[in-house]
Amino acid sequence: MLQNSRCVFAVILLLCCSASFFYAQVAKKRTDSKGPRAVAVLQIAENGQAHLIPVTIMVNGEFYDASAYKAAPVPMALQPGIVYEGVKAGVPQGLFTVGGAAQTNGNWFAGGSWKTEAQIQADKEKASEQTAKKNQVAAPDEELSGPPKLKRPSTAAPPNSAPPASPSPPEKSKPAAGAEQPSKPSSSGASSTSTTSSSIEAPDRPVLRRQPATGTTRQQTKASPEDEPLKGPLQFVAAVSDADGPEPRPYTFELKPDEEKKFRQKLLAMAADEVRGHSAKISVASTPEDNTQAGRKTTEKGRARAKAADKNVRPTSAPEFHDVQMRVFDISNTNQAVLVLTASANLAGDDKQYLVAVVAREDIYGDLHKLFTQSTDNRHLDILPRYDFIDAVDADGDGRGELLFRETWDSGTAFAVYRVLGDRLWPLFEGKPGS
Repeated sequence: MLQNSRCVFAVILLLCCSASFFYAQVAKKRTDSKGPRAVAVLQIAENGQAHLIPVTIMVNGEFYDASAYKAAPVPMALQPGIVYEGVKAGVPQGLFTVGGAAQTNGNWFAGGSWKTEAQIQADKEKASEQTAKKNQVAAPDEELSGPPKLKRPSTAAPPNSAPPASPSPPEKSKPAAGAEQPSKPSSSGASSTSTTSSSIEAPDRPVLRRQPATGTTRQQTKASPEDEPLKGPLQFVAAVSDADGPEPRPYTFELKPDEEKKFRQKLLAMAADEVRGHSAKISVASTPEDNTQAGRKTTEKGRARAKAADKNVRPTSAPEFHDVQMRVFDISNTNQAVLVLTASANLAGDDKQYLVAVVAREDIYGDLHKLFTQSTDNRHLDILPRYDFIDAVDADGDGRGELLFRETWDSGTAFAVYRVLGDRLWPLFEGKPGS
């Protein structure tokens, strides 16, 4: 009996070791994208026009400002012919082909052609129908009209009949002894052409995803709001361009109605605490120096006063939320939800409008852990930006989703990309207003 138990234990141990070795080999084979991989934001209007705003470009694991990377003067991310794939929660929405780039107030953007997935599928079906029609052999006109006719086989020449003798070609006269032989064409022109083309199209130069090459060359065209106006409300869609990147993976996370209600209440409670804390901090800031530091690091005395004020405000003042938007994702394919909530709020007796963003993560027990909170108000956008959530997007090509935000300051807008690491958000890229 003891010997059988030892044998069973040895077999189990061997299986565990084999599984660990197999997992290590599979993990070793997975290769992430080295780039370049560009992330942008599409502004899509109701009239079908779209503009593209570059955000960041990843090369060998490093993130750079896409509006300045290899700009000569047009950035690399906005070169004509580059194709971006619009995605929502990792699901493809369509393709945007850059036509031309321009600047407005120092910010680069690109105009071009936007086609939804439905339009692309319709174009494919139309092309296949046209190809099928061309491949069909049409019957002659005489066969389509009149009574049926019998055809005789064509008379062939007798097999023994010899073909007519062809006249012998005249003999070529040999050149004289002093005559020069015709010179062979020089290959210097071809070699110089190939050298020039190879120097322009270096095989190891970084490239983004481009449209298929055609016989005609595309010239740089200037995009301007006057030529291609965006009419109606704008829709913001994340976009990615990568020549060798992985296929997009959906980050959707399905919630039951009762689960969605429970998560919404918990996130609103976190947002309420953040709004009350921000209100208490700015209420105790009395000097211009304190106002500059409001919402950031305060003195020990200021913290104590803010804490006391927060205790006084919390029981009597509950924020009233508006424009509440909650998004839920499975960004790491672990069936654990990452939740993002943005909203505006008002406090009783306070004429300021508060703007708050909250990010939380669900653990295996269903509890929420706060990862990130940011609050500001309409009077302090010079020091604290408003955070608007764009979408979850694979910024580095490893299959996991990162969180893309738009930051709005008094001086302009910028974009930021964050990665979920444990119980916090790690900034991969943070742009600057006007950059």
